[in-house]
Amino acid sequence: MRFPAHIQVYVVGGAVRDRLLGLSADAQTHDRDHVVVGATPEEMTRLGFQPVGKDFPVFLHPRTHEEYALARTERKTARGYKGFQVHAAPDVTLEADLRRRDLTINAMAENAAGELFDPYGGRADLAARVFRHVSDAFAEDPVRILRVARFAARFPDFTVAPETLALMRQMTADGEVDALVPERVWQELSRGLMAAQPSRMFLLLRDCGALARLLPELDALFGVPQNPKSHPEIDTGEHVMRVIDQAALAAQPLPVRYAALLHDLGKGLTPKENWPNHGGHEAAGLEQVKQVSLRLRAPTECASLAQIVTRWHGQAHQADKMGAAGLLDLLEHTDALRRPERFEQFLQACAADFHGRPGWESRAFPQADRLRLALTAARQVDAGEVARQVANSEIPQALRAARLNAVTNTLAKPE
Repeated sequence: MRFPAHIQVYVVGGAVRDRLLGLSADAQTHDRDHVVVGATPEEMTRLGFQPVGKDFPVFLHPRTHEEYALARTERKTARGYKGFQVHAAPDVTLEADLRRRDLTINAMAENAAGELFDPYGGRADLAARVFRHVSDAFAEDPVRILRVARFAARFPDFTVAPETLALMRQMTADGEVDALVPERVWQELSRGLMAAQPSRMFLLLRDCGALARLLPELDALFGVPQNPKSHPEIDTGEHVMRVIDQAALAAQPLPVRYAALLHDLGKGLTPKENWPNHGGHEAAGLEQVKQVSLRLRAPTECASLAQIVTRWHGQAHQADKMGAAGLLDLLEHTDALRRPERFEQFLQACAADFHGRPGWESRAFPQADRLRLALTAARQVDAGEVARQVANSEIPQALRAARLNAVTNTLAKPE
């Protein structure tokens, strides 16, 4: 599309950043954002763009459906990430629009000819691998704390500029984080969990004090010791960070990573006099996991898997010592017979838990294979055939017996 001469259009933000980083097409930002300088909403509509912005003028391209936002400035009017007064007009310059952005590496733009506009030193910070805020306007939006933490998880070789970290700490102390709504918190946390090294997100949030406000149950795990025989890392918080990184290393989906994040919350409830042992922490943590999922408004598939992993991961680690009856009990408790796909995610979360200890990363986890073997045997039992052979009142016991027999016979076969 050709724009009138008085209108300038730029690609901005992540697409420019990722191209300069040399990321592959698959790793780059899928949707390109554009800033339009010199136009009015009426002109954009006449050009065929569809208005979609509620709080400020954003339009969809009539063919590509990419977003085009009019250049704008913002003024803080109230606490939280929605407390802004937006000014979008033809006289707003590109530099003024870029100044309101979060980090210098996200405050670069390119025109159609490929010319780079970098008024705030973003390219230099890319080269130095530094996250640095563009201006003091950073402090006006608490979502930016989450965004920087998410970027830390996505780009593990970057560090946060000292002045930016200090500003994040001050924002937390000022209570800005408390104004975040659950949907936005979940959006950023879930994206951070799906990044290359999710532990960096939560460690940065902890460093600036935001983790204690957003996930106090998780923050409480740092400093809680575990038995060094089974946990060489000792600290429970460090263990959880290792577990979510193991889940990421194995390219696990979001429900597995979320369950890995919450699986040991019960250890934060263990009385100090019982440290470093945490008997019963699995059942103890269930209510906390439930409340965290409700507070974050986590999707059902994430919340339900987190509950199952929290309650039964300890049993799964003992599967190599279980007989057929114990294995079948665990399959029934986790609803594995009806939901084998979710059970496989359960096993993947347990594997991440097992490997999330220094020196254990490459150890075999035969418990998972033993449970898969038991599940396959139990599911091969023809429930309909069993039901036809007994009275209705006897079906549950007969079906259990048939499955137990199948698992027993399978385990007895030489490997």
